[in-house]
Amino acid sequence: MRPLRIAQAQINPTVGDLAGNLELIRHYLDWARDEGAELVTFPELAVSGYPPEDLLLKPRFLADCKQAVKDLAPHTRGLTVVVGYPLAQGGELYNAAAILHHGRVVGPYRKQELPNYGVFDEKRYFSPGRGCVVVDLEGIRVLVTICEDIWLEDNGLGDCARKLGVHVTLNISGSPFYAGKLALRQRIVESFARRSGSVVCYNNLVGGQDELVFDGGSLVMSPKGRLLARARRFQPDLQLVDLEPRPNPRLPAPRAPHKAYRLSRLEPARPRERVHPVVHPEMDGVEEVFAALVLGTRDYVTKNGFQSVVLGLSGGIDSALTAVVAVEALGREQVVGVTMPSQYTSRETFGDAERLARNLGIRLLTVPIGRILGAYLTEMAPVLGEGDLGVTAENLQARIRGNILMALSNRFGWLVLTTGNKSETAVGYCTLYGDMAGGFAVIKDVPKTLVYELARFANRRAGRELIPASIIERPPSAELRPDQKDTDSLPPYEVLDPILASYVEEDKVYDEVVAEGHDPEVVRRVVRMVDLNEYKRRQAPPGVKITPKAFGRDRRLPITNHYHPGWE
Repeated sequence: MRPLRIAQAQINPTVGDLAGNLELIRHYLDWARDEGAELVTFPELAVSGYPPEDLLLKPRFLADCKQAVKDLAPHTRGLTVVVGYPLAQGGELYNAAAILHHGRVVGPYRKQELPNYGVFDEKRYFSPGRGCVVVDLEGIRVLVTICEDIWLEDNGLGDCARKLGVHVTLNISGSPFYAGKLALRQRIVESFARRSGSVVCYNNLVGGQDELVFDGGSLVMSPKGRLLARARRFQPDLQLVDLEPRPNPRLPAPRAPHKAYRLSRLEPARPRERVHPVVHPEMDGVEEVFAALVLGTRDYVTKNGFQSVVLGLSGGIDSALTAVVAVEALGREQVVGVTMPSQYTSRETFGDAERLARNLGIRLLTVPIGRILGAYLTEMAPVLGEGDLGVTAENLQARIRGNILMALSNRFGWLVLTTGNKSETAVGYCTLYGDMAGGFAVIKDVPKTLVYELARFANRRAGRELIPASIIERPPSAELRPDQKDTDSLPPYEVLDPILASYVEEDKVYDEVVAEGHDPEVVRRVVRMVDLNEYKRRQAPPGVKITPKAFGRDRRLPITNHYHPGWE
């Protein structure tokens, strides 16, 4: 008997673009058919795009998704296809996989395990399904699952697979990226493969959707936990694998709520040779974060209808890294830098901004803000009163710069990229309506210490000095007053970032963070800054998630919050 050729279509759909997503799915079906595949999978909610969020509350959207699956069916001739979509049925809504076979819709599988943590809100929308669904292809038994279904060990799906003699488990997924997530996924897939005694074909989504990035990396794992194939990461792919399970035509009759569909095997449209699956190499931590920033930026910009972006180039490390990512994502012709010097801008940083723009080959505009700031201060002098204006004057400079960037955006249709990092955003070392003003925050979830690692990686990757060494080596400064340094207001970043990781990402409280060996007064100060600046973060633009817990969708603390155990 010929091997069963499975194609995993790792695609990049767009939320709500049903016609575009169907066109994309049809393209991959044609590709898979040309490659001699019999069984083709697509990621979780591929028809609607993922996550569709409150589009799922619109009855018309659900009806259109259901019709899209029906419209897809004629294009599946010669194939068996599993594709994710939202299914409204019997007054309930399910995260479902449509099973299509040779031009017709056979039936659905309904996801059982609904994640409701971190960025996931599936219990807000979906009802859980019940029972396992097996597709029997002339004795080759295929279990259909969706994402979280294989993550839990005690839901019975592994046992069901063993009892029904399942050869292959298909898992269609929408697993968002954070640094190190691939290793976790591989452990989960390996564990289910061993429990179920089946080959697991795990098909993950790829692409950017608002804050989330899906990194692909679809997997095929043997029943003994051996990695047979791994698709490319951060780009679409069609992964092919030939499996030779020994057919067993005596399928035990599954009891309710389990279900089996007995389908014929379909002859491939073209002659084929044995495929040799590829295990694409892993990336190290810095490399995968850089790739996530690029993909997230590209998809946010292009999927929202922009062609070009603009950002302020201060001569500092954050704006330099943001510019590098933008050029990698969109091309140098689509990136505009703006330098907005004041009387506090040093000759060195102004020169570095110019060198960076030359190195990247981007257009650089210069708009000095000294006279604008003078006009502000003159007109407001009667109400601001006498004395040193301190942070008021500093923030005025940042807000003037924000106004200039937004004016350019209005005039030319450029999307404004903000350049603040996670460390600054965490403690409020940023100006509301100033450097926080914009449409997308590329490095919003990147701690400052990682910013430096990414800058050095970008230079190594390019084989030349994209980011001038002087930018990387200079002590960071906002340059809003004479001789200002970040350390005037903050602990050194190598001290600050571990405290933030414990408090923000690991949800530890003050005394637990202190117990890790940090200075109590520094921890008290940092925790207070984080808590007091929640109101700022609520007004920040979206940005790429690259840590296990990002501000926004991941971390939702109240603005009014008096819970401070251990430090009152």
